[in-house]
Amino acid sequence: MRIGILKEIKNNENRVALPPSGVLELRNQGHEVWVEAGAGLGSAITDQEYAAAGAVIKEVATEVWSCDLVLKVKEPLAEEYQYFREGLLLFTYLHMAANQPLAEALLASKVNAIAYENVTTPTGQLPLLAPMSVIAGRMAPQIGARFLERSSGGAGILLAGVPGVKRGEVVIIGGGIAGTNAAQIAFGLGAKVTVLDTNLQRLQELESEFSGQIQTLSSNLSNLETSLAVADLVIGAVLLPGHKAPKLVTREMVAQMKPGSVIVDIAIDQGGIFETGDTVTTHDAPTYVREDVIHYAVANMPGAVPQTSTYALSNATLPYILELAKQPISDVLRENQDLCHGVNTFQGHLTLQAVAEDLDMSYTSLEQLL
Repeated sequence: MRIGILKEIKNNENRVALPPSGVLELRNQGHEVWVEAGAGLGSAITDQEYAAAGAVIKEVATEVWSCDLVLKVKEPLAEEYQYFREGLLLFTYLHMAANQPLAEALLASKVNAIAYENVTTPTGQLPLLAPMSVIAGRMAPQIGARFLERSSGGAGILLAGVPGVKRGEVVIIGGGIAGTNAAQIAFGLGAKVTVLDTNLQRLQELESEFSGQIQTLSSNLSNLETSLAVADLVIGAVLLPGHKAPKLVTREMVAQMKPGSVIVDIAIDQGGIFETGDTVTTHDAPTYVREDVIHYAVANMPGAVPQTSTYALSNATLPYILELAKQPISDVLRENQDLCHGVNTFQGHLTLQAVAEDLDMSYTSLEQLL
Protein backbone atom coordinates (compact mmCIF):
# COMPACT_ATOMS: atom_id res chain seq x y z
CA MET A 1 0.00 0.00 0.00
CA ARG A 2 1.08 3.59 -0.59
CA ILE A 3 0.80 5.60 2.62
CA GLY A 4 1.02 9.39 2.83
CA ILE A 5 2.14 11.56 5.76
CA LEU A 6 1.06 15.18 5.43
CA LYS A 7 2.43 18.43 6.78
CA GLU A 8 -0.18 19.91 9.13
CA ILE A 9 -1.52 23.33 8.15
CA LYS A 10 -3.57 24.15 11.26
CA ASN A 11 -2.21 27.14 13.17
CA ASN A 12 0.91 26.09 15.08
CA GLU A 13 0.15 22.42 14.68
CA ASN A 14 3.70 21.15 14.95
CA ARG A 15 2.96 17.46 15.37
CA VAL A 16 3.35 14.97 12.54
CA ALA A 17 1.34 11.77 12.16
CA LEU A 18 4.31 9.39 12.14
CA PRO A 19 8.05 9.78 12.83
CA PRO A 20 10.81 7.98 10.88
CA SER A 21 10.67 4.97 13.20
CA GLY A 22 7.09 4.39 12.07
CA VAL A 23 8.06 4.81 8.43
CA LEU A 24 10.73 2.15 8.91
CA GLU A 25 8.14 -0.27 10.32
CA LEU A 26 5.87 0.29 7.32
CA ARG A 27 8.74 -0.10 4.87
CA ASN A 28 9.72 -3.37 6.53
CA GLN A 29 6.17 -4.59 5.89
CA GLY A 30 6.63 -3.83 2.19
CA HIS A 31 4.67 -0.56 2.02
CA GLU A 32 5.63 2.63 0.21
CA VAL A 33 5.57 5.82 2.29
CA TRP A 34 5.36 9.33 0.87
CA VAL A 35 6.10 12.24 3.20
CA GLU A 36 5.34 15.86 2.39
CA ALA A 37 8.50 17.97 2.51
CA GLY A 38 8.88 19.68 5.87
CA ALA A 39 6.19 17.58 7.55
CA GLY A 40 8.35 16.77 10.55
CA LEU A 41 10.22 20.04 11.05
CA GLY A 42 7.88 21.24 13.82
CA SER A 43 8.77 18.07 15.73
CA ALA A 44 12.50 18.50 14.99
CA ILE A 45 12.46 15.74 12.35
CA THR A 46 14.21 16.49 9.06
CA ASP A 47 13.36 15.28 5.57
CA GLN A 48 16.76 13.57 5.55
CA GLU A 49 15.74 11.46 8.55
CA TYR A 50 12.57 10.40 6.77
CA ALA A 51 14.50 9.58 3.62
CA ALA A 52 16.99 7.52 5.63
CA ALA A 53 14.05 5.49 6.96
CA GLY A 54 12.94 4.75 3.38
CA ALA A 55 10.32 7.46 2.78
CA VAL A 56 9.87 9.24 -0.51
CA ILE A 57 9.85 13.01 0.03
CA LYS A 58 7.20 14.86 -1.97
CA GLU A 59 7.32 18.62 -2.44
CA VAL A 60 3.58 19.26 -2.72
CA ALA A 61 0.61 18.14 -0.66
CA THR A 62 -1.36 17.13 -3.76
CA GLU A 63 0.93 14.17 -4.34
CA VAL A 64 0.68 12.94 -0.77
CA TRP A 65 -3.11 13.21 -0.83
CA SER A 66 -3.09 10.80 -3.80
CA CYS A 67 -1.91 7.93 -1.57
CA ASP A 68 -4.20 5.02 -0.66
CA LEU A 69 -3.99 5.76 3.09
CA VAL A 70 -3.42 9.32 4.26
CA LEU A 71 -2.26 10.01 7.81
CA LYS A 72 -2.77 13.32 9.60
CA VAL A 73 -2.91 14.60 13.15
CA LYS A 74 -5.69 17.18 13.05
CA GLU A 75 -8.91 17.34 11.06
CA PRO A 76 -8.62 18.56 7.44
CA LEU A 77 -9.24 22.28 7.06
CA ALA A 78 -11.56 23.73 4.41
CA GLU A 79 -8.69 24.36 1.99
CA GLU A 80 -7.87 20.65 2.08
CA TYR A 81 -11.36 19.46 1.11
CA GLN A 82 -10.37 19.79 -2.55
CA TYR A 83 -8.15 16.72 -2.13
CA PHE A 84 -10.97 14.45 -0.98
CA ARG A 85 -11.91 11.66 -3.38
CA GLU A 86 -13.93 8.47 -3.41
CA GLY A 87 -12.14 5.54 -1.81
CA LEU A 88 -9.52 7.62 0.00
CA LEU A 89 -8.75 6.17 3.45
CA LEU A 90 -8.13 8.96 5.96
CA PHE A 91 -6.84 8.29 9.49
CA THR A 92 -6.66 11.30 11.83
CA TYR A 93 -8.45 13.18 14.60
CA LEU A 94 -11.79 14.41 13.22
CA HIS A 95 -14.02 15.69 16.08
CA MET A 96 -16.89 15.91 13.57
CA ALA A 97 -19.68 16.40 16.09
CA ALA A 98 -18.64 20.05 16.23
CA ASN A 99 -17.80 20.37 12.51
CA GLN A 100 -20.70 19.88 10.11
CA PRO A 101 -18.87 21.29 7.04
CA LEU A 102 -16.21 18.61 7.41
CA ALA A 103 -18.83 15.87 7.75
CA GLU A 104 -20.62 17.07 4.62
CA ALA A 105 -17.38 17.28 2.63
CA LEU A 106 -16.27 13.77 3.60
CA LEU A 107 -19.69 12.34 2.75
CA ALA A 108 -19.96 14.14 -0.59
CA SER A 109 -16.53 12.84 -1.65
CA LYS A 110 -17.15 9.32 -0.29
CA VAL A 111 -13.98 9.36 1.81
CA ASN A 112 -13.56 6.45 4.22
CA ALA A 113 -12.59 8.36 7.37
CA ILE A 114 -11.50 6.81 10.67
CA ALA A 115 -11.13 9.11 13.66
CA TYR A 116 -8.41 8.48 16.23
CA GLU A 117 -10.66 9.72 19.02
CA ASN A 118 -13.36 7.12 18.36
CA VAL A 119 -11.21 3.97 18.10
CA THR A 120 -12.38 1.93 21.08
CA THR A 121 -11.17 -1.28 22.73
CA PRO A 122 -13.51 -4.04 23.95
CA THR A 123 -13.17 -2.63 27.48
CA GLY A 124 -14.30 0.82 26.35
CA GLN A 125 -10.87 2.45 26.40
CA LEU A 126 -9.93 5.12 23.83
CA PRO A 127 -6.29 4.22 23.12
CA LEU A 128 -5.62 6.90 20.49
CA LEU A 129 -7.24 9.73 22.42
CA ALA A 130 -5.63 8.82 25.75
CA PRO A 131 -2.04 10.01 25.09
CA MET A 132 -3.19 13.44 23.94
CA SER A 133 -5.61 13.67 26.88
CA VAL A 134 -2.67 13.03 29.19
CA ILE A 135 -0.64 15.77 27.53
CA ALA A 136 -3.48 18.31 27.40
CA GLY A 137 -4.32 17.57 31.02
CA ARG A 138 -0.73 18.10 32.11
CA MET A 139 -0.44 21.28 30.07
CA ALA A 140 -3.64 22.88 31.40
CA PRO A 141 -2.40 23.90 34.89
CA GLN A 142 0.87 25.33 33.56
CA ILE A 143 -1.06 27.29 30.92
CA GLY A 144 -3.50 28.52 33.54
CA ALA A 145 -0.65 29.51 35.85
CA ARG A 146 0.91 31.60 33.08
CA PHE A 147 -2.28 33.49 32.29
CA LEU A 148 -2.99 34.11 35.96
CA GLU A 149 0.12 36.28 35.98
CA ARG A 150 -0.64 39.98 35.91
CA SER A 151 1.63 40.50 32.89
CA SER A 152 -0.63 38.09 30.96
CA GLY A 153 -3.80 39.92 32.01
CA GLY A 154 -4.66 37.70 34.95
CA ALA A 155 -5.43 38.46 38.54
CA GLY A 156 -1.81 38.06 39.64
CA ILE A 157 -2.15 34.78 41.52
CA LEU A 158 0.63 32.30 42.28
CA LEU A 159 -1.03 28.88 42.42
CA ALA A 160 1.40 27.58 45.02
CA GLY A 161 0.95 30.57 47.30
CA VAL A 162 3.67 31.25 49.89
CA PRO A 163 3.82 30.88 53.67
CA GLY A 164 1.24 33.21 55.15
CA VAL A 165 -0.64 33.67 51.84
CA LYS A 166 -3.35 31.29 50.61
CA ARG A 167 -2.80 29.00 47.64
CA GLY A 168 -4.59 29.40 44.34
CA GLU A 169 -7.76 27.37 43.82
CA VAL A 170 -7.97 25.08 40.80
CA VAL A 171 -11.33 23.56 39.88
CA ILE A 172 -11.34 20.68 37.38
CA ILE A 173 -14.60 19.61 35.79
CA GLY A 174 -14.27 15.98 34.75
CA GLY A 175 -12.26 13.23 36.44
CA GLY A 176 -11.23 11.22 33.39
CA ILE A 177 -7.75 10.94 31.90
CA ALA A 178 -7.34 14.64 31.12
CA GLY A 179 -8.87 15.76 34.41
CA THR A 180 -6.78 13.36 36.47
CA ASN A 181 -3.55 14.48 34.84
CA ALA A 182 -4.56 18.11 35.31
CA ALA A 183 -5.15 17.38 39.00
CA GLN A 184 -1.73 15.74 39.35
CA ILE A 185 0.09 18.76 37.93
CA ALA A 186 -2.04 21.34 39.77
CA PHE A 187 -1.51 19.47 43.04
CA GLY A 188 2.21 19.23 42.30
CA LEU A 189 2.32 22.99 41.77
CA GLY A 190 0.95 23.42 45.27
CA ALA A 191 -2.57 24.58 44.40
CA LYS A 192 -5.73 23.72 46.28
CA VAL A 193 -7.47 21.29 43.88
CA THR A 194 -11.13 20.36 43.50
CA VAL A 195 -12.35 17.78 40.97
CA LEU A 196 -16.02 17.48 40.01
CA ASP A 197 -17.47 14.46 38.25
CA THR A 198 -20.82 12.69 38.00
CA ASN A 199 -19.19 9.28 38.48
CA LEU A 200 -19.01 8.66 42.23
CA GLN A 201 -16.81 5.61 41.80
CA ARG A 202 -14.28 7.72 39.91
CA LEU A 203 -14.34 10.29 42.70
CA GLN A 204 -13.65 7.54 45.22
CA GLU A 205 -10.67 6.41 43.11
CA LEU A 206 -9.33 9.97 43.01
CA GLU A 207 -9.72 10.30 46.78
CA SER A 208 -7.59 7.19 47.14
CA GLU A 209 -5.05 8.19 44.48
CA PHE A 210 -4.42 11.56 46.11
CA SER A 211 -4.67 10.20 49.68
CA GLY A 212 -7.50 12.61 50.42
CA GLN A 213 -5.33 15.67 49.70
CA ILE A 214 -7.63 17.02 46.98
CA GLN A 215 -11.34 17.75 47.27
CA THR A 216 -13.79 15.74 45.18
CA LEU A 217 -17.38 16.81 44.58
CA SER A 218 -20.36 15.37 42.78
CA SER A 219 -20.88 17.46 39.66
CA ASN A 220 -24.24 19.17 40.07
CA LEU A 221 -25.52 22.70 39.60
CA SER A 222 -25.04 23.73 43.22
CA ASN A 223 -21.50 22.38 43.52
CA LEU A 224 -20.50 23.89 40.17
CA GLU A 225 -21.76 27.34 41.16
CA THR A 226 -20.09 27.23 44.58
CA SER A 227 -16.76 25.93 43.23
CA LEU A 228 -16.51 28.34 40.31
CA ALA A 229 -17.23 31.36 42.52
CA VAL A 230 -13.97 30.80 44.47
CA ALA A 231 -11.80 29.40 41.66
CA ASP A 232 -8.71 31.09 40.28
CA LEU A 233 -8.33 28.52 37.49
CA VAL A 234 -11.08 26.32 36.03
CA ILE A 235 -10.17 23.44 33.72
CA GLY A 236 -12.87 21.86 31.54
CA ALA A 237 -12.09 18.19 30.97
CA VAL A 238 -15.41 16.54 30.12
CA LEU A 239 -15.68 13.98 27.31
CA LEU A 240 -18.76 12.30 25.83
CA PRO A 241 -17.17 10.02 23.20
CA GLY A 242 -18.34 10.95 19.72
CA HIS A 243 -20.67 13.70 20.95
CA LYS A 244 -20.35 17.44 21.32
CA ALA A 245 -19.25 18.46 24.78
CA PRO A 246 -22.19 19.39 27.04
CA LYS A 247 -22.55 23.05 28.02
CA LEU A 248 -22.23 22.54 31.75
CA VAL A 249 -21.13 26.01 32.79
CA THR A 250 -23.58 28.82 32.11
CA ARG A 251 -22.73 32.42 31.32
CA GLU A 252 -24.18 33.37 34.70
CA MET A 253 -21.75 31.03 36.48
CA VAL A 254 -18.81 32.54 34.59
CA ALA A 255 -20.04 36.03 35.46
CA GLN A 256 -19.84 35.09 39.16
CA MET A 257 -16.19 34.06 38.86
CA LYS A 258 -13.44 36.36 40.16
CA PRO A 259 -12.18 39.03 37.73
CA GLY A 260 -8.87 37.96 36.22
CA SER A 261 -9.48 34.26 36.83
CA VAL A 262 -8.75 31.81 34.02
CA ILE A 263 -10.65 29.10 32.14
CA VAL A 264 -8.77 26.43 30.17
CA ASP A 265 -11.22 24.35 28.13
CA ILE A 266 -9.60 21.09 27.06
CA ALA A 267 -12.95 20.05 25.53
CA ILE A 268 -13.03 22.96 23.07
CA ASP A 269 -12.30 20.68 20.09
CA GLN A 270 -15.67 19.07 20.83
CA GLY A 271 -17.43 22.41 21.25
CA GLY A 272 -16.42 23.17 24.84
CA ILE A 273 -18.34 23.03 28.12
CA PHE A 274 -18.65 26.78 28.79
CA GLU A 275 -21.49 28.90 27.38
CA THR A 276 -19.02 31.76 27.13
CA GLY A 277 -16.68 29.54 25.11
CA ASP A 278 -18.02 30.80 21.80
CA THR A 279 -14.65 31.08 20.04
CA VAL A 280 -11.95 28.53 19.21
CA THR A 281 -8.54 30.20 19.49
CA THR A 282 -5.05 29.44 18.17
CA HIS A 283 -1.60 29.30 19.67
CA ASP A 284 -0.90 32.67 18.02
CA ALA A 285 -3.81 34.31 19.89
CA PRO A 286 -4.81 31.79 22.55
CA THR A 287 -7.12 33.78 24.81
CA TYR A 288 -10.08 36.14 24.92
CA VAL A 289 -12.03 37.69 27.78
CA ARG A 290 -15.69 37.15 28.61
CA GLU A 291 -17.32 38.39 31.84
CA ASP A 292 -13.86 39.58 33.03
CA VAL A 293 -12.58 35.98 32.87
CA ILE A 294 -9.70 34.91 30.61
CA HIS A 295 -10.67 32.02 28.32
CA TYR A 296 -7.98 29.78 26.81
CA ALA A 297 -9.62 27.83 23.98
CA VAL A 298 -6.92 26.33 21.76
CA ALA A 299 -8.19 23.19 20.04
CA ASN A 300 -4.76 21.63 19.49
CA MET A 301 -3.02 22.12 22.81
CA PRO A 302 -0.52 19.23 22.36
CA GLY A 303 0.69 20.89 19.15
CA ALA A 304 2.69 23.23 21.39
CA VAL A 305 4.85 20.36 22.68
CA PRO A 306 5.40 18.32 19.50
CA GLN A 307 8.64 16.63 20.50
CA THR A 308 6.62 14.91 23.20
CA SER A 309 3.21 14.58 21.58
CA THR A 310 4.29 13.33 18.13
CA TYR A 311 5.96 10.31 19.66
CA ALA A 312 3.24 9.72 22.25
CA LEU A 313 0.63 9.71 19.48
CA SER A 314 2.56 7.50 17.07
CA ASN A 315 3.29 4.93 19.80
CA ALA A 316 -0.48 4.45 20.01
CA THR A 317 -1.46 4.76 16.34
CA LEU A 318 1.26 2.68 14.66
CA PRO A 319 -0.22 -0.77 15.46
CA TYR A 320 -3.54 0.35 13.93
CA ILE A 321 -1.80 1.87 10.89
CA LEU A 322 -0.04 -1.44 10.29
CA GLU A 323 -3.43 -3.19 10.43
CA LEU A 324 -5.01 -0.72 7.98
CA ALA A 325 -2.17 -1.24 5.52
CA LYS A 326 -2.42 -5.04 5.48
CA GLN A 327 -5.50 -5.58 3.33
CA PRO A 328 -8.54 -3.83 1.80
CA ILE A 329 -10.39 -1.67 4.29
CA SER A 330 -13.57 -3.77 4.28
CA ASP A 331 -11.57 -6.84 5.28
CA VAL A 332 -9.71 -4.93 7.99
CA LEU A 333 -12.96 -3.68 9.51
CA ARG A 334 -14.51 -7.15 9.51
CA GLU A 335 -11.58 -8.35 11.64
CA ASN A 336 -10.79 -5.33 13.84
CA GLN A 337 -13.60 -4.07 16.04
CA ASP A 338 -11.46 -1.33 17.58
CA LEU A 339 -11.13 0.35 14.19
CA CYS A 340 -14.81 -0.25 13.39
CA HIS A 341 -15.74 2.01 16.30
CA GLY A 342 -13.54 4.72 14.79
CA VAL A 343 -15.18 4.81 11.36
CA ASN A 344 -17.03 8.12 10.92
CA THR A 345 -17.78 7.99 7.18
CA PHE A 346 -17.73 5.00 4.85
CA GLN A 347 -18.69 4.82 1.17
CA GLY A 348 -20.63 8.08 1.40
CA HIS A 349 -22.51 7.20 4.61
CA LEU A 350 -22.24 8.64 8.12
CA THR A 351 -21.56 5.62 10.32
CA LEU A 352 -21.02 7.09 13.79
CA GLN A 353 -24.38 7.41 15.50
CA ALA A 354 -23.25 10.00 18.05
CA VAL A 355 -22.11 12.37 15.31
CA ALA A 356 -25.30 11.80 13.32
CA GLU A 357 -27.39 12.69 16.37
CA ASP A 358 -25.46 15.87 17.14
CA LEU A 359 -25.45 17.07 13.54
CA ASP A 360 -29.03 15.91 12.84
CA MET A 361 -27.86 13.89 9.85
CA SER A 362 -28.76 10.43 8.54
CA TYR A 363 -26.99 7.48 10.12
CA THR A 364 -26.15 4.12 8.53
CA SER A 365 -24.77 1.19 10.50
CA LEU A 366 -21.28 0.15 9.39
CA GLU A 367 -22.35 -3.47 9.81
CA GLN A 368 -25.00 -2.93 7.16
CA LEU A 369 -22.43 -1.53 4.72
CA LEU A 370 -19.94 -4.34 5.32
